Amino acid sequence: MKPIENPPIVLQSDRLTVEIAPPGSVYSGSRFDWTAFIMQVTLDGMHTFCVPESLEPGQGSGGIGLCGEFGIEEVIGYDEAQPGDLFPKLGIGLLARLDEQPYNFFRPYEIVTPFPVHVMTGPTQAMFTVEPVDCRGYAVRLTKTVTVEGAGLTIAYVLENVGEKPIVTTEYVHNFAGIDGHAIGPDYRLRMPNTIAFATPQAAFVEHMAQMMAVLDVRGGDIRWRATPEGNFYCRPLGFAATDDAQWELVHEPSGVGMREFDDFTPARVVVWGTTHVASAEIFVSLDVQPGETQEWTRRYEFFA
Repeated sequence: MKPIENPPIVLQSDRLTVEIAPPGSVYSGSRFDWTAFIMQVTLDGMHTFCVPESLEPGQGSGGIGLCGEFGIEEVIGYDEAQPGDLFPKLGIGLLARLDEQPYNFFRPYEIVTPFPVHVMTGPTQAMFTVEPVDCRGYAVRLTKTVTVEGAGLTIAYVLENVGEKPIVTTEYVHNFAGIDGHAIGPDYRLRMPNTIAFATPQAAFVEHMAQMMAVLDVRGGDIRWRATPEGNFYCRPLGFAATDDAQWELVHEPSGVGMREFDDFTPARVVVWGTTHVASAEIFVSLDVQPGETQEWTRRYEFFA
């Protein structure tokens, strides 16, 4: 029997089994943070919550489950880099700027220098420490600790600015969620803590927004689906604030199985994205860390049946 290459890091509580990809193994692209790349969460040995972005091999960006990203729009050091120069993508490494075009997270960038990562694991906890590599005065030490307890999963972040320049960006988790393999449709409800209003779309997206709203049924703080969407949907809900309640809750109503996210910060913005088999509510945290300073934040997920 051939040994499994890069077996997942497995954390277990009395109710959860969490599978995490070793950094750079399952995912080695230039978009998503390689650390704490959570591929699957299983509740009570039977209910699953994580799906890939695309069900077609080789398509999409390679995202799976609960995977984070720093700087999808606010890219550290990119604007001051010339074509061929390097810029840091936190959680990944130093990337090479391709040309004069603005940064585009859909484009693959060459990873010239991956950041060194140290991993420590135990039965219920895994700690990932990304060591700094200086890039024109930008240098960060990032520590992410994943802990499971009961039906809950916590990701705790510590970002230390050990460089000479400020770190100003955002981070979010692209929650690729699909409960027990059920297609997105009328059986799902996405609940948020306030009445949902949407940002006015740019002119280029007005037609897309109209098509999307023909599929989405938005009432108060709930988003439902009139049918399984034929393609991607995307919107930016407004009016979010810090709360002790869940920032979002996704439930497959016939089974009563669902998941929710709690955050200890005020969201910088909120995005809802999805397609036929996945719904992703994304809560962004704003990062502004001066040289010598540290910023900490936490995301906590609860899974229920």
